[in-house]
Amino acid sequence: MDIDPNTDDEIRQILSLKNVAVVGMSKNAEKAAHYVPKYLQTQGYNIMPVNPTADEILEKKCYSSLQDVNQQIDIVDVFRPSDQVIPVVQEAIKKKPKVIWLQEGIHNPEAEDMARKAGIKIVFNRCMLAEHQRLF
Repeated sequence: MDIDPNTDDEIRQILSLKNVAVVGMSKNAEKAAHYVPKYLQTQGYNIMPVNPTADEILEKKCYSSLQDVNQQIDIVDVFRPSDQVIPVVQEAIKKKPKVIWLQEGIHNPEAEDMARKAGIKIVFNRCMLAEHQRLF
């Protein structure tokens, strides 16, 4: 069993970063991949939706891939199934974010290891909304 190494202090530091690219962001308001980034946006985060099937989500330009994002990315927030995160992490590493955050229910040891080896902090199986509400 993997032990999540992230302490509350570390999560607080991570949540102080404000530029968040959301991979797999949804147009469907009932999905966590929509309401979590929407909540973060209301808390002052700069959300950059990444979804190749949408032009705009939450009145923000939607990018078809992380490579198309032309802003500094602090956190890559991932809403993709665990078995689909390796290519996302490989793409994220090229953008050199400080953190890759795999949302609640998402865990891929190989992808997490790739991020760590690239010097990028990794958070897995945690929800940014829940952690923000718990710590702030």
